[in-house]
Amino acid sequence: MQHSKTQDTLVGLFVATGIAALFYMALQVSNLGTYSSNDSYTVTARFQNSGGLKVKSPVSVAGVRIGRVSSITLDKASHEAVVQMRIESQYDNLPEDSGASIYTAGLLGEQYISIDPGASDDYLKDKSQIDITSSAIVLEEMIGKFMMNKAEGK
Repeated sequence: MQHSKTQDTLVGLFVATGIAALFYMALQVSNLGTYSSNDSYTVTARFQNSGGLKVKSPVSVAGVRIGRVSSITLDKASHEAVVQMRIESQYDNLPEDSGASIYTAGLLGEQYISIDPGASDDYLKDKSQIDITSSAIVLEEMIGKFMMNKAEGK
């Protein structure tokens, strides 16, 4: 069977398009393919357990992504996870008494921060701290507690 140059070129373009599509999907799954705007402000929250939260994890309100986690550090004095979030400046109307919770999304178990708006007339601004937080639920801890309760006969 003879191959023409046109067939070889079309097969090459098809393979290159497939590789580009796989590369794009890998970037989207790993959160590396998103552009981060410099027009944003920083908000901090402290959690007892940050679970599998990662830098660049989404921050959302009502399911809408409004920012990303910019850093996760450990406070040596209180042994809490200090999470800094970059919130896009167009979302500058988040009440000061808002709460932050860590949830798990999807089948892959990606964790994200959900902000629940409060009712204050004052808004979060750059370098603000969210005081009302809810840590990540660790599945292994839940299973361990369940098994302990079963073993005790409760």
